[in-house]
Amino acid sequence: MNDTALPETGFIHLPEILKIFPVSKSTWWAGIKSGRFPRGIKLGPRVTAWRVEDIRALIQNPAGG
Repeated sequence: MNDTALPETGFIHLPEILKIFPVSKSTWWAGIKSGRFPRGIKLGPRVTAWRVEDIRALIQNPAGG
């Protein structure tokens, strides 16, 4: 997986994450529920974003352990 497309800091939305970490949306949400993937931050009623730092950490260690 290539994290060069990520900004240094800030937030990233799910479509951009799925380009870098290719899983389906349902797999991503199930992974959040199980603790495999990081939880997002609600920016509004229908808007969730993830910290770039959390996504970089996931890319570095996809097994989480």
